[in-house]
Amino acid sequence: MKKSLLTLYICFFMATLHAQETKIINPVTPDASPEAVNLLNYIYSISGKKTLTGQHDQPLFGMAFYQRIYELTGSHPAVHGFDFGFSERNTLDGINLRQQLVDNAISYWKDGTIITIMWHAVPPTTEEPVTFHNAIQSELTDEQWKEIVTPGTPLNLRWQSQVDVIAFFLKQLRDAHVPVIWRPYHEMNGPWFWWGAKPGEDGYIKLYHMLFDRLVNYHKLNNLIWVFNANEISPPRVDEYKKFYPGANYVDILATDVYHNDFAQADYDSLKKLAAGKPIALGEVGKMPAEEKLKEQPDWAWFMAWSDLALSLNTTAQIKDIYSSDVTLTREERLTSKIILSP
Repeated sequence: MKKSLLTLYICFFMATLHAQETKIINPVTPDASPEAVNLLNYIYSISGKKTLTGQHDQPLFGMAFYQRIYELTGSHPAVHGFDFGFSERNTLDGINLRQQLVDNAISYWKDGTIITIMWHAVPPTTEEPVTFHNAIQSELTDEQWKEIVTPGTPLNLRWQSQVDVIAFFLKQLRDAHVPVIWRPYHEMNGPWFWWGAKPGEDGYIKLYHMLFDRLVNYHKLNNLIWVFNANEISPPRVDEYKKFYPGANYVDILATDVYHNDFAQADYDSLKKLAAGKPIALGEVGKMPAEEKLKEQPDWAWFMAWSDLALSLNTTAQIKDIYSSDVTLTREERLTSKIILSP
């Protein structure tokens, strides 16, 4: 009898210990999908150990640069980035290519690729399609901004309708059980997008909260992993991260984009401090980080090279080196490693 009780006690102790070691981290989205929970916990599990390789493709390119990386290295990027677009039909960022994006994302998720999506959103002061410079990079007056973030106003209702269009496509991914690393309104700490350079509670933070509420509470999208994706701080007219941070209850992962400053240690340290234990990532890069840099900054959960810049700013040798490095994971390596994320 005593032996039986001792055995039960040991089993209970070991089960409790195992549960503590494998504590589940829930996304900020209430009742997140099992796939989103699984993906976020996978990212936590590799953070500080490995960096996932990633590649972005603009809408017109489809999967072209993702496939080109495979042709060069013999391995697929672990992460593939997409953009919902804003421009005329069949142009670089054509809005008519959104369904193709969704179909590709579903297919590649089933093959083991992690999906991340962004949206160069059109300002509610105009209608799609637009050009990048005269709309995405336009400036709003203070009065226009106030109207956008004030519920029930004409610009606020137009903003809602624009978000609802994107929700239609995100729901297809939800219903196909595809979790999405979602990077809305990125590089907000710079002044080059209409949503940028608006610090404080009535600025960018309010817009981000509005989007979260519309997609999560109104549209019931529970497959999104929310990323606060800023820009590296050092280039001119770029402000510090914390002035735009929506708060820990609205963010799963923090990221920054690096095109100029060669992965400054100060930016890395600042983002880590703000993250307070949440994962951090390189949302976009032109030049891929070298192995030595990732050893110095091991907490980057992934890097994603931007479209054609992957080939124009990196030599074939540099690409092969980082894809074969022991500090990175390709799609094939991720799927055969001990920690496996099952689609």
